Amino acid sequence: MVSAEGFGGLPGGVAVSHLSVYDWPAEVDGDDRVCGGTPHMHLTCSEGYVVTGGRGAVQTLTTSGYEVTPLAAGTVAWFTPGTIHRLVNEGDLRITVLMQNSGLPEAGDAVLTLPPEYLTDPETYAAVTVIPADAPEAEQERVARARRDLALEGYEALRSAEGPHALAAFHRAAAALVRPRLAEWRERWERGARAAAAATGAQLDRLDQGDFSHLADAAVRAEQPSAYGKFGMCGRLDVYKGA
Repeated sequence: MVSAEGFGGLPGGVAVSHLSVYDWPAEVDGDDRVCGGTPHMHLTCSEGYVVTGGRGAVQTLTTSGYEVTPLAAGTVAWFTPGTIHRLVNEGDLRITVLMQNSGLPEAGDAVLTLPPEYLTDPETYAAVTVIPADAPEAEQERVARARRDLALEGYEALRSAEGPHALAAFHRAAAALVRPRLAEWRERWERGARAAAAATGAQLDRLDQGDFSHLADAAVRAEQPSAYGKFGMCGRLDVYKGA
């Protein structure tokens, strides 16, 4: 774990990426060919959007119901774990995404709203969701579009279902899918958000005792994206390795 006296990551143990939301029209019956990303849910992480350009919306589905939040340049929107969300691109929608727990939302803490038959076990799920990193870009795009449209099928079924049973069943299946990876997620949380909070606590204790020696260890860091245009769940991503 990072020392409580010297956490050096982004504030609060968050991570950022730059997102250009897909402008691909949906290929799902009844969706009116809306352009946008892949609906999915995070189980342990909140996520925030800082809209930097264009316009669109985020559709959300929770136990409280279905909502649409408009997005335009300057909008800041965020949501908590358990929020099924789908980004809609109405014109060059670009977002800086803030991700809790050192980027865990893009590093595993996401389950796409696939039809139930694809949520039965990690292998079945991975077979239709993993984008092969060594494949040509055209093949990566084909897989990304196919999994987006498959997730839209499950999403539309959840939206149209009456009562809470379908959503509860999706929650149950999602929790079972991620269980094998929880130890890995816990380690990321301990290195990131937990270490950041512990560092603040240690600094408060020192200041309370008149000890300001940690101020002499001040540092400045900067980083450029480690990858550009990566196929993500919601769009093309510029990602940072160490943020």
